[in-house]
Amino acid sequence: MSAAHTHGQHDSRADLAAAAQSRLVQAGERWTALRATVFRALAGFDRPVSAYDVTDAVSVAAGRRIAANSVYRILDLFVANNVAARIESANAFIANVHPDCPHDCIFLVCDDCGRATHIDDDRIAADVRGAASAAGFRAVRPVIEVRGVCAACA
Repeated sequence: MSAAHTHGQHDSRADLAAAAQSRLVQAGERWTALRATVFRALAGFDRPVSAYDVTDAVSVAAGRRIAANSVYRILDLFVANNVAARIESANAFIANVHPDCPHDCIFLVCDDCGRATHIDDDRIAADVRGAASAAGFRAVRPVIEVRGVCAACA
């Protein structure tokens, strides 16, 4: 049995972008036009994508080539502020559908279609943090990913 918690999930892209903007502003960051464009591009994908995929989408939206290093910096800022998550095993990013809920996420990553399903299980997250603490390690941002095949691809 999972110890999941509940939180509001933003259903529309506009609502999600507003939540992301609010989260960044609360963190003392500015919500610039480029950051908004990067977020819209990231949220437009239905699977985790590379920074280069986001850069290409942003460049198309801007009508000019945008430097990949600028997009990388913005994506790193988004991850640091819970606006996006990094799927470490795929070196990819995904918009966080609930940026106002800080917790450790667990991702189920499909090796066939590339989609990542986010699940919450506070018990597992607490167990991972507890194991790290017992080993004398202070966990800052646990990343839990399970690679496999999703139900749609199975």
